[in-house]
Amino acid sequence: MPSTTGVIQAIFNPENWEFLAVYLFVGGVFAGLVFTVSVVSIPMILDRDTDAISAAITSLQVVAENTIVMVLWGILLTGLVIVALIPWGFGLLLVGPLLGHASWHAYRGTIHWIDGP
Repeated sequence: MPSTTGVIQAIFNPENWEFLAVYLFVGGVFAGLVFTVSVVSIPMILDRDTDAISAAITSLQVVAENTIVMVLWGILLTGLVIVALIPWGFGLLLVGPLLGHASWHAYRGTIHWIDGP
C-alpha cells in the first residue's frame, strides 16, 4: 500500500511536472466553476426566499458583469485561506469570520433589490 509520504514524493517529483501542471489546471477550472456558481448564490439563498437555480443564474450574471473584480476577489480569498492554513490551520479562526463578513458585504453590494433594503 502506498503511504502518504510516498504519494507526496511522487507528486512533487521534478520528473512528474506535467502531471502536477495538469492537476493544478483541472483543479483550478473546477474551483473557478464552483466559485462562479456560488459566490452570490449561497448568501442569496440565506438572505432571500429563492431557489438554488435562480440564485446560481444570478451568481453567473454577477461574475459575467464584474469579471475582473470577481477574479481578484477569488485570488484574494484563495491567498488568505492558504496563508491561514500554514500555522496548522489556526489562522482560519481569524480569517474565516473576516472572509465571511467581507463576502456578505460583497454580496449586498452587488445584488440590488427593487423591493428590499
